[in-house]
Amino acid sequence: MTDDIGELKAFVAVAGAGGFREAARLLQASPSGLSEAVRRLETRLGVRLLHRTTRSVLPTEQGERLLERAAPAFAELADALKTVASARDQPAGVLRLNVPTNAARLFLPRVVPRFLQRYPEISVEVMAESGLVDVLAAGCDAGIRYDDRLAQDVIAIPIGPRRQRFATAASPVYLERHGRPQHPHDLLKMDCMRGRFGRGNLEVWEFERGTEACRIEPKGPLIYSAGTAVDIGVASAIAGLGVVHLFEDWLQPYLDSGELEPVLQPWWQWFSGPYLYYSGRQLVPSPLRAFIDFLKSDERGAS
Repeated sequence: MTDDIGELKAFVAVAGAGGFREAARLLQASPSGLSEAVRRLETRLGVRLLHRTTRSVLPTEQGERLLERAAPAFAELADALKTVASARDQPAGVLRLNVPTNAARLFLPRVVPRFLQRYPEISVEVMAESGLVDVLAAGCDAGIRYDDRLAQDVIAIPIGPRRQRFATAASPVYLERHGRPQHPHDLLKMDCMRGRFGRGNLEVWEFERGTEACRIEPKGPLIYSAGTAVDIGVASAIAGLGVVHLFEDWLQPYLDSGELEPVLQPWWQWFSGPYLYYSGRQLVPSPLRAFIDFLKSDERGAS
């Protein structure tokens, strides 16, 4: 098949240029090489495609018929290749991202609209998940995860806040009734809203103060799907049903309004921010390359 296409390309070039020498110049090939390619094609088809004289090279009747079909096809292929190549300078297409729910809520709303304004030929599809997903198997170009969940064979670049922490809070009414905890172990005697990950594991609450760290598994009246049903846990805490432990940025509006009151603040644990990650085993699609460049320039502008 490759030989057929090469020979056909040689024939179209020679017929269009009116000679082997000019076609060789356009294709950056040798005239003898083109002549041999056309001769092989004629032998394979069993017909003469070109009239060759010392002064000119013209298609035969069969050659004209083949040229009428082949020339537009090669022109269409060349145009398609130009369109793909031009995407390097003018990125276009769909960027599909697989992200945790907290990323979709907490910082992507500040990133994606500005990216779309800069690249109007790109559209973005965001798929929010609470569990770990193989982004390539899911048909996505890239994902967002934290460094403790990144595979070793991916390329990762920072996205979003570089430091985050978990906050613990409850409604003032609940704290007035049950007291304010002074140590994370006090939560074991209180009602707590816990999240369950996609694979079935319940969240473990982690705290740290100086050199002391602890992990607890509290109990309570509500278990919600971590990520996808967090708002139910927050609403229940606001309603006075117990304590919630979640990303500080997620709880901040309710802390600011007074609907929730922070507890154990000296124990809130810091951790590093998320990363955009993608496979290094394939060419990077132009929409993803544009997004990576946008993130890097955005980071430089913020620093």
